[in-house]
Amino acid sequence: MSIRVTNIKLNAGVDQSKILQSISKKLNVKPREIIGFSVIRQSIDARKDTVNLIYSLDVEVVGSEERILKRFKNDPTISKAEVVTIPKLTRGSKKLLNRPIVVGAGPSGIFAALSLATYGYKPLLLERGKEVTERARDIESFWQTGKLNLSSNIQFGEGGAGTFSDGKLTTRIKDYRVRQVLESFVKAGAPEDILYINKPHLGTDKLRRIVYNLRQEIVRLGGEVAFNSQVTELIIEAGKVKGVVINGQEEIYSNVVILAIGHSARDTYNSLYESGVNLEAKSFAIGARIEHPQKTIDTAQYGKYAGHPKLGAAEYQLVYNNKEHNRSAYSFCMCPGGYVVGAASEEAGVVTNGMSEYNRDSGIANSALVASVSPEDFPSKSPLAGVEFQRTWEKKAYSLGQGGYKAPVQKVSDFLTGKASTDDLNLDLATYKPGVKPSDLHEALPGYVTEMMEQAIAAFGKRLKGFDSPNATLTGVETRTSAPVRILREDTGQAQDIEGLYPAGEGAGYAGGIISAAVDGIKASEKIIEGYGKGD
Repeated sequence: MSIRVTNIKLNAGVDQSKILQSISKKLNVKPREIIGFSVIRQSIDARKDTVNLIYSLDVEVVGSEERILKRFKNDPTISKAEVVTIPKLTRGSKKLLNRPIVVGAGPSGIFAALSLATYGYKPLLLERGKEVTERARDIESFWQTGKLNLSSNIQFGEGGAGTFSDGKLTTRIKDYRVRQVLESFVKAGAPEDILYINKPHLGTDKLRRIVYNLRQEIVRLGGEVAFNSQVTELIIEAGKVKGVVINGQEEIYSNVVILAIGHSARDTYNSLYESGVNLEAKSFAIGARIEHPQKTIDTAQYGKYAGHPKLGAAEYQLVYNNKEHNRSAYSFCMCPGGYVVGAASEEAGVVTNGMSEYNRDSGIANSALVASVSPEDFPSKSPLAGVEFQRTWEKKAYSLGQGGYKAPVQKVSDFLTGKASTDDLNLDLATYKPGVKPSDLHEALPGYVTEMMEQAIAAFGKRLKGFDSPNATLTGVETRTSAPVRILREDTGQAQDIEGLYPAGEGAGYAGGIISAAVDGIKASEKIIEGYGKGD
């Protein structure tokens, strides 16, 4: 048994070996009585006169821990350490015909396949795009030339869209599998501090190597990963999945398929709809990317401690609610020290996204500034109406950018006064690749969205000094915040009315972000493991 000790506070400039002394003082035991400790959580407090690191620790001491717990029974910062055990799964008895198929090599698909492989199920992981190294070359080529590869881009390819992002590992879900995912990342090469720091991230540079290593582990455990293998059709007979069709030609059979597509797999949504899979339109958000000098955000968040090496590049998370219109505007996928990048996956449509490397050292902060939209805003009652809604505004942005996947860009001061920015705009803050065209973003977004964005900029400027700076830059459009479609599923994890089909992750409408998508993929694999034997 260990003792959980919270609220251990150390000045950020102090040698971290002083933690042992702090534990000794807190528990009133001698340092030699402390066998060891592990960091459970580390956060930063820069709100007062200095920068402090705040620790939660699990501590082992000589002798009975009960005597210490009894002594401090009224101290809420000292308690029995929580022990989290991962339950061992028992394989089911239903017959598995051929190896299980996992569709999509984003976080959900990778972790579903890894979990299946760990239990000896030898899954086949199918990815429509390329492996991560080739994919990175295609993306860089797009940014430099404006020539889009429709099957290898920020949306499609090994690792999914999150591989070209800030690589945030934060999540609101409370699930023991979160730790399981983080430990798998560490095993694949991530820094160990992601296990305990308050807001862990990996950056696109580290994520690419980690994704590669996770694939190697799946293969080592007996799984197979196939790239350039788009599932163009599901084989469904009498309410049961029988397999998939690859690239419109090859049929691969299995009575178990995990559908872990990304939120931009629009052609797959169409195919599912035509096959009778039950879908529904869902809410998401659209808007633009806003950019500021990183120093502006650092100073607003950390004051005189901006630039402190322990603090790094500052983040923000802001929400504005308009009760009268029953709409929200908020920051999303904030990328400290990052870049705004082209994330299109269809011809003649502009899509923006944010990306940071691990060091977050570009000097520019960016975030999506988006407003909520719902099925009531969409052009029809079709389950796919949200897709058409996204596409409409992406094409308007492409038109404003005047081709080549250039994005419309506008100064905040011009946006707030409804005036198009002109070619003499200072573009030092506009990091978007393949390039930008000064425009009026009111022409690339619905009026109710731009109205919410205008109100949010004013509100956020009062909460975060400099957010409403006239020279901040807006680049549009951001439309792929989450899936516009949900694939309906039952408590068994299977698609509604289709046995053996397990929709999972962000593209299925059940997750948002790397960690929650990975956890949802693991859950889908567990349903299969508990239902089916390994087969031959």
